Amino acid sequence: MSDFFKDKCVVITGGAGFLGRYVVRKLEGRGCARIFVSKIEEYDLYEHSSIIRMYEESRSDIVIHLAAVVGGIGANPGKFFYDNVVMGIHLMSMPDASV
Repeated sequence: MSDFFKDKCVVITGGAGFLGRYVVRKLEGRGCARIFVSKIEEYDLYEHSSIIRMYEESRSDIVIHLAAVVGGIGANPGKFFYDNVVMGIHLMSMPDASV
């Protein structure tokens, strides 16, 4: 097994969700030093300032973006697509790459 994750901090958006919990367990099994699960109650991924705060508090090396807006019958897929794209764009558009 590689020691790649030994000294890394991995942020997982959606880490408490269906897929996220599985990914957290796999990272733990691979010896990941620090796993930072971003929860919606603490970090609003629609707000750029909230994402900056998340990056500052986590001091992450890697981000795995699994958070998503989903819905059921009668849901508006266009709205979900838009919301999910906005979250991804905010996560990738950091003003300072050294954060």
